[in-house]
Amino acid sequence: MILNLDEIQSEREDNVKKISQLSVITLLVALVLTACTGTTPATKEEAKEPILIGGALALTGINAPIDEPAMRGIQLAVDELNKKGGILGRQVEFINLDSKSDPVTSSNVGVQLVEKGADAIIPAADFDMGGPACREAQKAGIVCISTTASSPLFGSEALGDKVFTLSMWNTTMGAATAEFGYKTKGWRKVWVVTDTFIDYTTSLSRYFITQFKDLGGEVLFEDTYTQGAQDFSAQLARIQASPVTPDFIYVSSYMPDLGTIIRTIREAGITVPIVGGDTYDDPGMFEAVGPDYGNDVYFDTHGFLSADANPRYNEFSTAYKAKYGKDPEAVWILPGYDVVMALAQAMEKAGTTDGAAVGKAMEEIEFDNLTGHLDWSDAASGHMPDKAAALVVLQGGKPQFLGWVIPETLPPP
Repeated sequence: MILNLDEIQSEREDNVKKISQLSVITLLVALVLTACTGTTPATKEEAKEPILIGGALALTGINAPIDEPAMRGIQLAVDELNKKGGILGRQVEFINLDSKSDPVTSSNVGVQLVEKGADAIIPAADFDMGGPACREAQKAGIVCISTTASSPLFGSEALGDKVFTLSMWNTTMGAATAEFGYKTKGWRKVWVVTDTFIDYTTSLSRYFITQFKDLGGEVLFEDTYTQGAQDFSAQLARIQASPVTPDFIYVSSYMPDLGTIIRTIREAGITVPIVGGDTYDDPGMFEAVGPDYGNDVYFDTHGFLSADANPRYNEFSTAYKAKYGKDPEAVWILPGYDVVMALAQAMEKAGTTDGAAVGKAMEEIEFDNLTGHLDWSDAASGHMPDKAAALVVLQGGKPQFLGWVIPETLPPP
């Protein structure tokens, strides 16, 4: 068969016209449907897709004793929100990728969570181990909020304008125990031991020392320790050799070595009070020192598992027991719950999950949390948390709540 090129060209032009006509008809139908329904192509929010909160919590490594209980609080809060309709009319989904108490893994996990479409990220509760995930959130334009990272570096100045921590800063934590020791207890001389492994411990000692000296106290000696050594004999020898007995010993460290340090001091017959920060608030530490060595140990932390610290606690405890079949056993559960509820409140106020809008709402709201009243400064001021500390004493290996404290002055961050 012989094909005529003119006929082929004419047939092609007819087909193009038919296709064009069909496209126009399809577009007109879409426009008519849009006009009738009043809808436009759905965005993620309009399509009611779940709000995804990404976790970069450390479930292994040195931060796990803090992050694992916090995650249970997070999951309880997500369940409660979903029963009430979620956030902005959308269900809430939480997924956690183990950051393994490692800065590099934290950064990698942050990238993965952003790629999964996270609307916000909750990192490991520490600047060194949680900050890298927040940097990735900041790059992606989404909010990153820690449960209890307390270094002043964990804020907008070092990490970006969408980064917050639910915790008081170490400026408050260090100053609160310094004022308690000097003004309430009348202690004037202190021996300080600082674990140099991470910024949390070094900055906590720094702010405690600054405040204690400003009040008129004397620091007899500033000793150091490195996490993992599990040998406190050299530091103990220096304390014992001191010609002046300190009124108390300030130890800025964390588990597992913290339990070893306190036991070593007590086994040597040194009975002066031992003081520190929130890492003391660990059931593992209470067990490590036990009733024989867990006496006159003071620390400030984020809350207390009792209605004495918050009248809403009993309601929370009942809900927790219904979900997990046991009473809350670690204070870290509370800020885990609070951090999700704070995000929910900010997103509802903003009317969106957009990071800039949510961050602005978080600056404007004053939060009434299980872990106390919280008010963040603006980004230009570092997102500094205005928050009280819960003061606790360990007697007979059991924690006792002494009250909420706010230092009269704070050392500059």
